[in-house]
Amino acid sequence: MYVTVRILHSYWAYLALLILLIASINAIIGFTGNKDFKNRDLRISLFGLIFSHIQLLIGFILYFVSPRFALWGQEGMGGIMKDSISRLYLVEHPVINILAIVLITIGWSKHKKQETSKRKFGKIGLFYALGLILILSRIPWDIWL
Repeated sequence: MYVTVRILHSYWAYLALLILLIASINAIIGFTGNKDFKNRDLRISLFGLIFSHIQLLIGFILYFVSPRFALWGQEGMGGIMKDSISRLYLVEHPVINILAIVLITIGWSKHKKQETSKRKFGKIGLFYALGLILILSRIPWDIWL
């Protein structure tokens, strides 16, 4: 099960990152170009939200079925924090990505309360881009690519 979930988490990440990138760029272009927030823009942003949440759920499953999870009982917090690889996989990657998904969700929620298209694009562009940057900062690039 672990290998299947790990592969799914890796491949779904490509989709989630691509859609988040598209949603962020679309929002920034809409914001700077003073465009109207249309149904198409709503759907792009919604897909970014949905795909990132699905990635988070797959990540939670992976976290708990991973053989690394046993290190919490074997090494404890001190041992995990001393090892940079364990710290990345068991602490930094999950915490930062949860924070990123929270930011994306806040952006989605805040855009719904805005009256003008510019402000809608602004909220989505800001929060989705911040979430995307956080996600990109904690990807284990040497293993993933």
